[in-house]
Amino acid sequence: MKKSLSIFTMVLFVLTGTIKLNGQTVTKTSLKTSQTTTFNSAEKIPFNPEVKKGVLSNGLTYYIKNNGKPENKVELRLVVKAGSILEDEDQRGLAHFMEHMNFNGTKNFKKNELVDYLQSIGVKFGAHLNAYTSFDETVYMLPIPSDDPEKLEKGFQILEDWAHNALLTEKDIDEERGVVLEEFRLGQGADERMMQNYLPKLMYGSKYAERLPIGTKENLENFDYESLRSYYKDWYRPDLMAVIAVGDIDVETLEKKIKSHFGGIENPKSPKPREIFYVPNHNETFVAIETDKEASFSQVRVLFKDESNSKEDETLEEFRHSIVESLFSQMINNRLDELRNSENPPFVYGYSFHGGTWADTKDAYQSFAMTSPDGQLKALKVLLEENERVKKYGFGQGEFERAKKDLIARLEKSFKDKDKTESNRVLGEYIRNFLVNEPMPGIEWEYNFHKEQLPTIKLDEVNQLISDYIKDTNRVVVLTGPDKEDIKKVTEKEVRDLLETVKNEDIKPYEDKEVASSLITNLPPKGSIVKETQNNKLGTTTLTLSNGATVTYKKTDFKNDEILFDAFSFGGSSLYSDEDYLETVFANNGLTDAGVNGFSKVDLGKMMSGKIVSVRPRVGGITEEISGSSTPKDFEELFQLTHLYFTALNKDEKAFASYINKQKAFIGNMLSSPQFYFQDQYSKFVYGANPRYSGFPTPEKLDQANYDLAYQKYKERFANAGDFNFYFVGNIDENKIKEYSEKYLANLPSTGKEETYKKTNFRPLSGSHTKIVEKGTDPKSSVRIVYQGETTYDEKEDYALSSLGEILTIKLIEKLREEEGGVYGVGARGNINKIPYGWYSFSISFPCGPENVEKLKNAAIAEVEKIVANGPTEEDLAKVKEAQLLERKEDLKENRFWLRLLKNADYEDKDANKILEYEKTVTNLSKSDIQNVAKKYLTKGYILGIHNPEK
Repeated sequence: MKKSLSIFTMVLFVLTGTIKLNGQTVTKTSLKTSQTTTFNSAEKIPFNPEVKKGVLSNGLTYYIKNNGKPENKVELRLVVKAGSILEDEDQRGLAHFMEHMNFNGTKNFKKNELVDYLQSIGVKFGAHLNAYTSFDETVYMLPIPSDDPEKLEKGFQILEDWAHNALLTEKDIDEERGVVLEEFRLGQGADERMMQNYLPKLMYGSKYAERLPIGTKENLENFDYESLRSYYKDWYRPDLMAVIAVGDIDVETLEKKIKSHFGGIENPKSPKPREIFYVPNHNETFVAIETDKEASFSQVRVLFKDESNSKEDETLEEFRHSIVESLFSQMINNRLDELRNSENPPFVYGYSFHGGTWADTKDAYQSFAMTSPDGQLKALKVLLEENERVKKYGFGQGEFERAKKDLIARLEKSFKDKDKTESNRVLGEYIRNFLVNEPMPGIEWEYNFHKEQLPTIKLDEVNQLISDYIKDTNRVVVLTGPDKEDIKKVTEKEVRDLLETVKNEDIKPYEDKEVASSLITNLPPKGSIVKETQNNKLGTTTLTLSNGATVTYKKTDFKNDEILFDAFSFGGSSLYSDEDYLETVFANNGLTDAGVNGFSKVDLGKMMSGKIVSVRPRVGGITEEISGSSTPKDFEELFQLTHLYFTALNKDEKAFASYINKQKAFIGNMLSSPQFYFQDQYSKFVYGANPRYSGFPTPEKLDQANYDLAYQKYKERFANAGDFNFYFVGNIDENKIKEYSEKYLANLPSTGKEETYKKTNFRPLSGSHTKIVEKGTDPKSSVRIVYQGETTYDEKEDYALSSLGEILTIKLIEKLREEEGGVYGVGARGNINKIPYGWYSFSISFPCGPENVEKLKNAAIAEVEKIVANGPTEEDLAKVKEAQLLERKEDLKENRFWLRLLKNADYEDKDANKILEYEKTVTNLSKSDIQNVAKKYLTKGYILGIHNPEK
């Protein structure tokens, strides 16, 4: 069950907004009458003709779409237009509690029967079966097979039970209190404490300031049963519900299921009005400055809330205006990104947009930055200045044209893949259409409308937006960060003085420098393909190039507009001396910030406008690698950038300094977080004896990073392309991949040598050990149980140990969560590595209350010992097998799966053809296989890591 939005997640959610259109949250401001349009501006936005929308006589809304990806699967959603905002005072947290109860006893699925049944058909609890509760809605998610009538019927029965058949027995309610309280415990911490203080200013005068979905500890512990039943009775009713069904099955069948299961549900005779809650305006500027000793990050945000309440697009003119807003967001964020990549970056990350807040009814223009602990005022000043710069001078024509290219490129990619989009990725807009009446004309209409209207949009239309956004009223400034003696706390007076200073500042216009149009200026003569082989079983082709490199590709039709790429050769930093490794380990990730072929990172971004392509090189522990992706249209640029990262990586001290400054700002106070601190101390305990152990990247270590040496080593590692293996999967033009391989890869430098990696003599800690770390004030602990050690790699054992992790996860959820009520989430996972040496690892981890650490640790170990003694049950083994087979069925139609498979076959020297035997491998997995690996690997002691609060 998905946790109600965590405090940190909700903060980011507020700032990024709900994606409503082309990656942007778009909301309406006053429309300009001077726009030139080529349509009837009052005409309504059409509804996607590929989606069937209907309303039953009882008011329930439904959406249905036939969608063939993935095959033989349907995604079901029950959406309830009710969340924590509707709770009475005695119901604080009960909207979310009700979500939990729907998994704990309904008319047709008694407690635990629901999860047990779904696991038996391959649906995993948490990973597939899930739900979330927010302020204004509760959404249940259920993916089920669509090729089995009985399973389809059961799926709709589950959805119906959630809608009106929850049992809500006193016993079930009391047993679930512990689980929800553990979820409440997880949300506690610095972010939550600071938010409780600034939220009343951010959502001033509204109920949103006092109705966080998780509720209060006191109410969760003590609420009356009738309070929960009353919430369910009042708000779970057909006129506030939508059922969504999208998948590989005909529309008529799905519509019949919806009508038969939901048509007979009745609304209350005297239904409570579903009130809409608003956020009052305020003339004054609110400033909230919150600090906490355990805060990990420093952040700045300024919100200019709209005077009017938000309203979704209805007409073509309004939709066109949303395109104008998208262009504005693209351009302001391009400028902020340039500043982020400057020599002395004012922030680690910054962005601005106009869109949603926590309240569906209030939008705002919002600017956000993540900063160094002592850089908040500087970051706030830059955000305000950039807004004022746009207000004073507007954007330039070059920026405007690049933004239009980027916008249409993203839409074109979505349009081309519209028939290859997974069902679970199209549901969001249906949910928002029901909840807030967001338009859903369909990607084909959107793409064509953008193509038609983008040429008619004038730069002035975009430039005038900010005058609507920025004002002195309805303004809120929020600063959050660490409370440390060596960091001077920002005062409210400093913030208010800064607001006035920027308003009267002499701000210069933005300078947009022209960039080249060609990535490569001097290209060596092309090489050649000296050998070509096919693997007809897998549908792959391998090209051997004249410099010794190999290119393996698989042409697929899984996506129309996607090509994925990966490459590696052995060696990596394992070939460095210990001293060189330690000097370069914190510098390596900053090397590419310099750009390539004389073009800076900012220049490259501008040059790539309208192109969807990315390439990422890296020096790893035992390999040097380069990976990326592109559309078929931008395939050549993928090869060009790859060629340049081998041959023409820039060396730029200023760019590297910028990277180091951002890293220092980002991690500067991270160890104040009890959770990060525990991870650091545990890692040091297990790996600290390694002469190459580098530990957490402190500011001091970052200052000592040797850029010159890291650059030199990078050039060495990428000097020999001849022992690289390149892999491409996607909608590939076979003539082009051969042409580009000769033109950009076969002519890369080669020494003719084939390197391998160097094994270290160090091995991590294994056997029986305990590490207890005490850090933090909140009453929250975490437990980590790790079995690990050296072994001889065996493929069958690797699969069995991984399956054991899935089986044990089922048992731990049953025991620690459902029976003990002591955890919110728990998991186990295992694997055996072959490279660089045989090593097994099996871990169990969970958070809990400090008072329950010993009890739950013993309970987890007891579950391990049961499997060691008796093996798993046939029922649990069957559940895991069914889930594995269903997942593999979907994997086989995913480009990323095939890319990973082809690469790993060479990386681990395995036979890729064995993928064709997977079903047989799963079928043959036995109880004794699981028991044998449990006996072999889980009886040699374990490392116990415990994080407790300070006493």
